[in-house]
Amino acid sequence: MPEMTNHAARQRPGTMHLANALQYRMPLAALVSILHRASGALMFVLLPFVIWMFDTSVSTEISYERFTNAFVAGIGFVPAPLVKVVVLALVWAYLHHVLAGLRHMWMDLTHRMSKEQGRHTAAATLATSLVLTLGLAGKLFGLY
Repeated sequence: MPEMTNHAARQRPGTMHLANALQYRMPLAALVSILHRASGALMFVLLPFVIWMFDTSVSTEISYERFTNAFVAGIGFVPAPLVKVVVLALVWAYLHHVLAGLRHMWMDLTHRMSKEQGRHTAAATLATSLVLTLGLAGKLFGLY
């Protein structure tokens, strides 16, 4: 048996680090599934920001002005473009998470998905979430 390096001896069999996982070419369905998890995590981490936005936007007329001003002047030391990028990330996370969740639910309910259908629905999920996000980005950044 060959002698193991110190790092290899500490690693459990069957475990893989993120750096190793990035070396593999994953199918589109796997990427959509990973992005589904990432979008859920992003929404969870930014939940305090979402609650602040909602509370500020509906409390009073003065707080609504402060809310809309966040997109023009920023929030404290955070500039307005960064606020818009964070909101855009939330928009993408929500859209992707909902679409991928519907895709997963449909697969679970029907149990009739071929590999080809999996590729097509994954591509449709990713494309739809990106197109909708780009459309809302245009509105958010004042292109129309």
